Amino acid sequence: MFYEEPRFLPGGDRFMEIEFGDELNLELNFRAQGLAQIITEQKIKGIIETAPFFASILLHYEPDLVSYESLKTEMRQLIRSIATLDDVELNSRLIYFPAVYLDPWSSEAIDQYIEKINPNKERDPAFIARLNDLSDVDQFVRVHSGTEYWVAALGFWPGTPFMMPLDPRCRLFAPKYNPPRTFTYKGTIGMGGGATAIYPVDGPGGYQIFARTPVPIWDMQQRLQPFNEAPYLLRPTDRMKFVHCSLKEFADIERRCEDGTYEMNVVGYQKISLKSYRAWVNTLDPNARF
Repeated sequence: MFYEEPRFLPGGDRFMEIEFGDELNLELNFRAQGLAQIITEQKIKGIIETAPFFASILLHYEPDLVSYESLKTEMRQLIRSIATLDDVELNSRLIYFPAVYLDPWSSEAIDQYIEKINPNKERDPAFIARLNDLSDVDQFVRVHSGTEYWVAALGFWPGTPFMMPLDPRCRLFAPKYNPPRTFTYKGTIGMGGGATAIYPVDGPGGYQIFARTPVPIWDMQQRLQPFNEAPYLLRPTDRMKFVHCSLKEFADIERRCEDGTYEMNVVGYQKISLKSYRAWVNTLDPNARF
């Protein structure tokens, strides 16, 4: 749902959350990303940092320089000035990620969960396929890997991307684990709600899992060229495309990532607009599957 007016919520005395709606929707994320872009360009007084999410944005501000009410008034005016997003363009890189679907590492983590925590847990790929009325796990793999993913935000661990499918025919939904797993391999690809994410490090997790990539998204050693500026790879407004690879290819890529010789397939920044996206979506049958 799109809110008629954005909702403003305080977060202590230094943060303000602005909510634009409650859907997993590119247009809502464009509002959050577009507002963040304009705040940065105009260097709005008192704002220290912006953190856009799927349908909202969190502002970190200095209360000695601007009050909550004054900032709220200024943000209302700024949002009204960009009420139409047709002309808003965002810079977006496209990054290709090799991935093994229905991989042995995710299967191992699922086995551990079934053995130690929930013996009645349906295996994740089959569970997602059933919930989304897909014929089998093979169709699930085709649907999930058949689209580019939009990085809407970075999440619970530094560098973790929360992504939505750009092709409406590839929208899938699945609940998170309850209770969560105690272990997940880094590079594991999973789903929670309608969002896809990649685990940057080994650790617990609650997303339904089904694939793994050998390419890091978090590297404190910054061994590969795209990590030159920061230990995290992805940024909001990036796009990602998963490309099937074999277990042998996975091992080779993983080795080259570790020794710093792997060259990532990163397409330079392009301009993305809602106007062109809507025009493309209107050519599709959203009910069709692959």
